[in-house]
Amino acid sequence: MAGKKTKSITHGGKRVSEILEAHQLFFSGQDGGVRADLSGANLSGADLSGVNLSGALLAKAILEGADLRKARLAHTDLAGANLRKADLRNTDLTEANLSGANLEEAQASGVEFFRCDLSNTNFQRALLRNANFRLANVNGAKFSGADMGIAILRETDLTGADLSGVDLSTTLMPRNFPLRKPPLGKSASEKA
Repeated sequence: MAGKKTKSITHGGKRVSEILEAHQLFFSGQDGGVRADLSGANLSGADLSGVNLSGALLAKAILEGADLRKARLAHTDLAGANLRKADLRNTDLTEANLSGANLEEAQASGVEFFRCDLSNTNFQRALLRNANFRLANVNGAKFSGADMGIAILRETDLTGADLSGVDLSTTLMPRNFPLRKPPLGKSASEKA
C-alpha cells in the first residue's frame, strides 16, 4: 500500500513529518518535543505505518484509507475520527478514545483495542479477526456485518452493542453470554 508521504501533507502550516518528529521527541522526553495535535487534520490515504502517535490528539481527523499498519496509538484521542477503509492491522490502540469514530470497512485484524472507549463507534463490515476488545466500552458500537473471527470479547460488557449479522462462532465471548442459535431446517417428521 503506497500512501501519501507525510512530508507532502501539511496541517496548521506545518508539514506532518515535522509534527511527527516533534512528537517522537515529546514521547521520549527530549528537549524540543511537542505532543502531536492533528485534530481535524486531513490525513486520508497517508502512509503512517509504524509511526508512534501514542498520546497524540487526532480527534475528528480524516484518516480514510490511511496506512496505519503496526502504528503505536495507545492513549491517542481519535474521537469522531474517520478511519473508513483504513489499514490498521497489528496496531496498538490500548486505552485510546475512539468514541464516535468511523471504522467502516477498516482492516483491523490483530488490533489491540484493550480498554478503549469504542462507544458509538462504527465497525460495520470491518475486518476484526484476532482483535482484542477486552475491557473496552462498546456501548452503542455497530459491528453489523463485521468479521470477528477469533476476536477476544471476554471481560467486555456487550450491552448496547449491535452484533447483528456477525458470525460469533469462533469469537471468544464473555462468560454466560447468550449466543443465539441459528434456526434449524425442518426435521424429517415435519417434512412428512
